[in-house]
Amino acid sequence: MTLELGGIHHLTAVTADAPKNLQFYTQTLGMRLIKKTVNQDDTSAYHLFYGDGVASPGADLTFFDFNTLREQRGNHTVGRTGLRVDSEETLKWWKEHLEANQVSTSGIKERFGHTSLDFEDFEGQRFRLVVDGKNTVIPWAKSPVPSDKQIIGLGPITLSVPKLEPTDAMLTRVMNMRQVRHYPARERSGEVFVYEMGPGGPTAELHVSVDPSLPRARPGAGGVHHVAFRTPDQDSLREWIERVNSFGIRSSGEVERFYFTSLYFREPNGILFEIATDVPGFAADEPMESLGETLSLPPFLEGQRAQIEAGLKPLV
Repeated sequence: MTLELGGIHHLTAVTADAPKNLQFYTQTLGMRLIKKTVNQDDTSAYHLFYGDGVASPGADLTFFDFNTLREQRGNHTVGRTGLRVDSEETLKWWKEHLEANQVSTSGIKERFGHTSLDFEDFEGQRFRLVVDGKNTVIPWAKSPVPSDKQIIGLGPITLSVPKLEPTDAMLTRVMNMRQVRHYPARERSGEVFVYEMGPGGPTAELHVSVDPSLPRARPGAGGVHHVAFRTPDQDSLREWIERVNSFGIRSSGEVERFYFTSLYFREPNGILFEIATDVPGFAADEPMESLGETLSLPPFLEGQRAQIEAGLKPLV
């Protein structure tokens, strides 16, 4: 049986303004803060997780709070993040809602196989609202966005690379994705190639935008740190570790993040990938009804709580 990924697990981006980030994603986008914690590799920085009403895998948009300059756009990074909604009528609602909140939007039209709407946050983080009629919203009761208009989850994610072939080899030969279609890039030169994993559809699509004319991106606020893909549990993760190692790819090996277990490696154009387990999830250390209300620390950081809290700036 072929080892397959289940879709997008989460995407981690970068902000230089955690309080404003919290306001935008919970109030303007209406997402639930499902975990307020710290970067486990740099505990001076927040790691904020936003999701749906029950913190479903595949709905997690997360941010590291780094004191950094804005990203300089280009290749070798994630260029745009998809957020799924249930219908074209909902897209029309979002266009009005975003513009009422002083967020500029594109027109609503079909892009690379999906009816969609583009916008950016206050730091230039690029998003695409995409219609996904096969999945339903799991709403957050306290969201300012109506329950039937809330964001379902992530996908598709768009990579920006100068050359397709090395990335294609990683996606198809190592990660068992399948290339299903491609399009001219429209807004600029180049092409966009669409890959599916597992069940397919926008929740399990990776788009690869190829344009050799772009410069190399410089990381920063408004940019993306990494994209993570779903695997069910530690047993399947260990199969992925064996598979990645069998191709001679340098990786992190198994990394315990408490809320999930991970494997990290880079595809040939330098973009950081993660494979993460669906379990145990974000209710592992606090009740589902009060997720994100206090600072959560995994057990291996709990002994440093006083020092960590003293180094963090208030979010409100």
